[in-house]
Amino acid sequence: MSVLIVIPARYASTRYPGKPLVMLKGANGQKQSLIERSWRAAMQVNGADRVVVATDDDRIKDAAEGFGADVVMTSAACQNGTERCAEAHDALGGGFDMVVNLQGDAPLTPPWFVEDLIKGLDSDRSAEVATPVLRCDGRALNGFLTDRKAGRVGATTAVFRRNRHALYFSKEVIPFTSQIYADDDATPVFHHVGVYAYRPAALAKYTGWSSGPLETLEGLEQLRFLENDHTILCVEVQAKGRQFWELNNPEDVPRLETMMAEMSME
Repeated sequence: MSVLIVIPARYASTRYPGKPLVMLKGANGQKQSLIERSWRAAMQVNGADRVVVATDDDRIKDAAEGFGADVVMTSAACQNGTERCAEAHDALGGGFDMVVNLQGDAPLTPPWFVEDLIKGLDSDRSAEVATPVLRCDGRALNGFLTDRKAGRVGATTAVFRRNRHALYFSKEVIPFTSQIYADDDATPVFHHVGVYAYRPAALAKYTGWSSGPLETLEGLEQLRFLENDHTILCVEVQAKGRQFWELNNPEDVPRLETMMAEMSME
């Protein structure tokens, strides 16, 4: 099975323009851009045949090529990372058995998240897309709730059937729970990790569908699959002592740097 990892990156982010090029300080005090850290995370994944950065911006292209990444230029008309992955796959001539979207704002993604995702989609022939979910501990859940109370759009949560097929994804914290959790407590809330694995046929269909009302309201690209009756498998992954957070807002920079320092990530 051949696997292509695409890291979609655009400069003109609505919430955080220039986000891929923001510098993050590691535990050793050295700074690297967000896109470089995401690329280095992708390069650690076992089983990937090729890793590319997909962008429409020359500034990101130049930066990525500067640290050794393979770059595919895509259209500025791409509405989201999934569309950019589809275009990148086509630009490379297709032929891969699976396409992985490792979003360029998730530099803390451990390699086993992606490896488990690939295995999960490969083993569930009824699913066309797979995405990782991580059970929140109290610390993570309380961080989500703090963001929402402050009016910040932060992490995404997921709910799914017993067979792990997705019911819904939201930027609200779902399911609701009134219980108070200590930092180390397991909670019933699952953090959706912004990584996807697609079968190429499903990825090709995606670009032919228009955005539905749920995708538009939530701003979550994966909802387009659900709105068009396509199955998304939620693969539960294990943190193994690693913290995970995505860079969604400028306020997330110190949070990520603190996590990297705590995990001794250079």
